[in-house]
Amino acid sequence: MLDKRNFYINGAWVAPIAGRDIEVIDPSTEEACAVISLGGEADTNAAVAAARAALPAFMETPPAERLELVKRILDVYKRRNDEMGEAISLEMGAPIDMAKTSQSGSGTWHIENFIRAFDQIEFETPLSEKATEDRIIKEAVGVCALITPWNWPMNQVTLKVIPALLAGCTMVLKPSEIAPLSSMLFAEILDEAGVPAGVFNLVNGDGPGVGTQLSGHVDVDMVSFTGSTRAGIAISKNAAETLKHIHLELGGKGANIIFADADEKAVLRGARQCFNNTGQSCNAPTRMLVERSIYDKAVEIAAATAEKTKVATAHDSGNHIGPVVSEAQFDKIQGLIQKGIDEGARLVAGGLGRPDGLNRGYFVRPTVFADVNNDMTIAREEIFGPVLSIIPFEDEADALRIANDTVYGLTNYVQSEDGAKRNRLARRLRSGMVEMNGKSRGRGSPFGGMKASGRGREGGVWGIEDFLEVKAVSGWSSEDA
Repeated sequence: MLDKRNFYINGAWVAPIAGRDIEVIDPSTEEACAVISLGGEADTNAAVAAARAALPAFMETPPAERLELVKRILDVYKRRNDEMGEAISLEMGAPIDMAKTSQSGSGTWHIENFIRAFDQIEFETPLSEKATEDRIIKEAVGVCALITPWNWPMNQVTLKVIPALLAGCTMVLKPSEIAPLSSMLFAEILDEAGVPAGVFNLVNGDGPGVGTQLSGHVDVDMVSFTGSTRAGIAISKNAAETLKHIHLELGGKGANIIFADADEKAVLRGARQCFNNTGQSCNAPTRMLVERSIYDKAVEIAAATAEKTKVATAHDSGNHIGPVVSEAQFDKIQGLIQKGIDEGARLVAGGLGRPDGLNRGYFVRPTVFADVNNDMTIAREEIFGPVLSIIPFEDEADALRIANDTVYGLTNYVQSEDGAKRNRLARRLRSGMVEMNGKSRGRGSPFGGMKASGRGREGGVWGIEDFLEVKAVSGWSSEDA
């Protein structure tokens, strides 16, 4: 069992001042794979104090110097990619091949994209050609609390830490206590790359403890949080007392609108995307809206896709999905599957219990419900498991109504060969992102939502600018050195 009870504060690994030890559970075996310490208030205060002390010097470093630092981080990260994949697979159950590619690879992808986007940030510029004595200056927000989830650990950590570094911020990272091992390895990577003492700090803890302490801390200038909408609301209320900047990336209940003129692989593609990462993605297309004329065929394809989706331990190589992350998550998903049955949805694949041959570990059967309506619990709540709900629609207006009838607004999907129709829907769907005909967002595209899916955007130029304040200066002198 791994012993990971130290925190990374002020450029060194230090023993906790307070808090308690907990076990990290391997979701494939239900056995402990590591022990960590949760921080207490004294640990949180020490980390924030280190970040506050390091801020004046770091925010004044030349942008080119910060860019070189991030390039060194990228080099070390790439070299330790497989270690990162192993940590992610162990802590949250991503199949090992996926963990070493998509999961750990998302970190590489984001770091590279931020390096590319950094050239577009103008830290100091005249207001206009005619207003040369007016200057617009962009500077670091300050000390940032970065609170990240367990489902895509390095995706979220790099989306927060790297732009914060490039902006000149100092920070305290609190990873999920369920999946902390990858973040602790990330701290080693930053240390090896030469991040100055105090600029990056890590304290393990849970939401009610370290999370609450950070979001309400008087010396924290910004909170960037990814997680549930419920927790995002709590953080917003707590942070309001000190008027912090708040960045929230929250839940989703994406609609995948499949028209009769969609390409032949649209349903297959949508079902696979729903089951990817065992359904543990906030942007998963969990509501499949299908035009009535192709509805029966779509249900048949989706059910067959679920039945063919292999479920196995995260430690096995191969193309399969792994367990969900925890017993609590397993129980929640089972309860929602039962809710779907009780409310009258037609179960066409999967269902309650573990897949055949798996009697230990938090494994869920890939599940498809047909004849769902948008008032059912499974159509309204974020399940965060491999559960697909299929809803029929009559025409474009009906599809738009159903898709927008949700508190969430993260990602929607449109499948049609009619380009004008796709564009109309893209403009009218109330979500921060719309993906059409299986085309993923381009490199450097912003990630974020509307409504209960949060505020702010991560990735690319937008992700860096979220960590910058804008200062207007008049009477600027041309004699500046």
